[in-house]
Amino acid sequence: MSLTVEPIGSEEHLAHVQAQGSGSFLQTPAWGRVKTEWRSESLGWFDGRKLVGTALVLHRPVPRLERFTLAYVPDGPQIEWTGSLAQWLDPLAAYLRSRGAFAIRLGPPVRTRTWSAAQVKQGLADPGVTSLTDLAGAETSPVGMAVNGQLRAAGWLPQSPEHGFGAGQPQFTYEIPLAGRTEDDLLSGMNQQWRRNIRRAAKAGVEVTVSEDLVVFHELYVHTAERDRFTPRPLRYFETMYAALRSEAPERIRLYVAHHEGVLVAATIMVQVGAQAWYSYGASSTAKREVRGSNACQWAMIRDALADGCEVYNLRGITPTLDADDPHVGLIQFKVGTGGHAVQYVGEWDLPLRPAIYRAFGRYMRWRGRG
Repeated sequence: MSLTVEPIGSEEHLAHVQAQGSGSFLQTPAWGRVKTEWRSESLGWFDGRKLVGTALVLHRPVPRLERFTLAYVPDGPQIEWTGSLAQWLDPLAAYLRSRGAFAIRLGPPVRTRTWSAAQVKQGLADPGVTSLTDLAGAETSPVGMAVNGQLRAAGWLPQSPEHGFGAGQPQFTYEIPLAGRTEDDLLSGMNQQWRRNIRRAAKAGVEVTVSEDLVVFHELYVHTAERDRFTPRPLRYFETMYAALRSEAPERIRLYVAHHEGVLVAATIMVQVGAQAWYSYGASSTAKREVRGSNACQWAMIRDALADGCEVYNLRGITPTLDADDPHVGLIQFKVGTGGHAVQYVGEWDLPLRPAIYRAFGRYMRWRGRG
């Protein structure tokens, strides 16, 4: 198979994503309209005249050298990852270099290892285990390992840090399989604390509804950011995200709000593409924590994803730490209670196309990080 890479229109790109039955929302044409600070383009791989793969590419210009860009392919591209990757990635590199890219960064949507909830819990209980990667018995993906090997051999450079969170997408996630399961199956897979919290919310009269009131969500989100000490995104970002994703499909993004006695206690955002659903953002009030509004929102999203025929509900990023003294361990402690499993992906990789500019960009990013 001899493949070529060419620009394609948004409609052709979206049709290909839909034909696959699933794919990352970060690889839909609409996501390019969300990331307004980047220039985006849709690319297609063609076998003759047949479209066989797609990518949303986000171009980030180099400061003072705007004609050169970092070409970023988050959670993608959407291609066949088995077999030889050169036939896919070589024409991509040639096309992007000809358009001024100094490097490509991509994050293959390919798993390398999976740990069950039981394995994660055993690791959390063992003081001698400090990381998921220390756990024996993980399910290993031959495809993921082969992708790692091929990328390294072709000169790609791994970018995902050991703790799992970098400037791009997380390498470790927590996911709940939904295919072939019922609501009772999902509840029985959760730990006692999660089941108790869901029942407590229902008994307390917490009401979860789907809303379009982004202003109310954002007020609670800013409150959460102040409490948990992270930098919140502006309201405009969520308005743009909501409008762009809904323009592709009404069910693409939903805002869930939980009220107790008329008071907003939690809010969450779910994104869905075909057979996959993602918990994207969450917020909760400091008051009324005991009514468990966040658990109620999560359960509502899981139930709706199941009813919509999704095969996976993705709780998004975790760090691999199992160290009780690490402040990040709370992420996996919270998510493991849902059942499901922890997943390690291939992670993000860079291919320098213009090495001198790539090195200069790296120095700039390190300088900016120190600032």
